[in-house]
Amino acid sequence: MTAFLKIFILTFVFVSFSCCNTTKANTITNTEQIQNSTENYKRYKGIIIHSTAEGDCEYVIALADDRSVMFDPVNLKGNFKTHGTRVWFTFRSLKMPNRCEKANPISIISIEERALEKTEKPSKE
Repeated sequence: MTAFLKIFILTFVFVSFSCCNTTKANTITNTEQIQNSTENYKRYKGIIIHSTAEGDCEYVIALADDRSVMFDPVNLKGNFKTHGTRVWFTFRSLKMPNRCEKANPISIISIEERALEKTEKPSKE
């Protein structure tokens, strides 16, 4: 009976230790994959547009080169919620119904303010 108990305890200890090591390796790999995945997105030049009109999205990002192309960022941070702010941004399209007619929903991956270029005119919208 004691031999059976020793084998059971050794098996339990072996299984316990083997389970603990794989979690750390997966966490490191997943973190590296997330960091590398953001490098695969194109960076766009945009302008934040605020609207209070009925049925419009409150904030959209219009492409600086083609203002008819607009995106509805579902995760826009408060410090970027200013009309006319010029930004560089990367995004991921979302598979969800549009919240307004003129813009497609997106999730912002990265966003940063950009300076006014010499060829651009200040926004008067």
